[in-house]
Amino acid sequence: MTERMVCRGVASRTAMLIAAVGLLFLATAGAARAQEGPGVQVGVSAQPNQFYVGAHYVTAPIVEQVWFRPNLEVGVGHAQTLVALNFDFVDRLPLKGTPWKLYFGGGPALNIDRHNGTTDSGGGLNIVLGVVHPKGLFTEVKVGLVDSPSFKFGVGYTFGQ
Repeated sequence: MTERMVCRGVASRTAMLIAAVGLLFLATAGAARAQEGPGVQVGVSAQPNQFYVGAHYVTAPIVEQVWFRPNLEVGVGHAQTLVALNFDFVDRLPLKGTPWKLYFGGGPALNIDRHNGTTDSGGGLNIVLGVVHPKGLFTEVKVGLVDSPSFKFGVGYTFGQ
């Protein structure tokens, strides 16, 4: 079996796992409140240059205006698979004259990197900035420090209506 076939197998199993998690989130979304609950996201990253898919959960505020948003992202591309477990804390600020809110924050990450048959793991740190609509749509950028991808751009949706 070639390395390309192995990478395709890993990528297809990863995609099936993300789809299953997404369906689970859809099934449980009815009890969630707006902007809280499970969701999904997709995007691209730099260093490594990859496409990623992910799932997240937005909690109720843990303290005034601070939400905990743990998420799992799986990046594929360039014969590499990167699984990132991010533990982000975000604050939201209203954008005057629009229903959108600016959010910003960050947190620690655990990154598991499989490249050329070798698996490494390490800690990282993310800084996140984005905008979110009350109906659940959001877009964000992440800047990674330590062993996290240096830059990510993504869009997503939180099922909480």
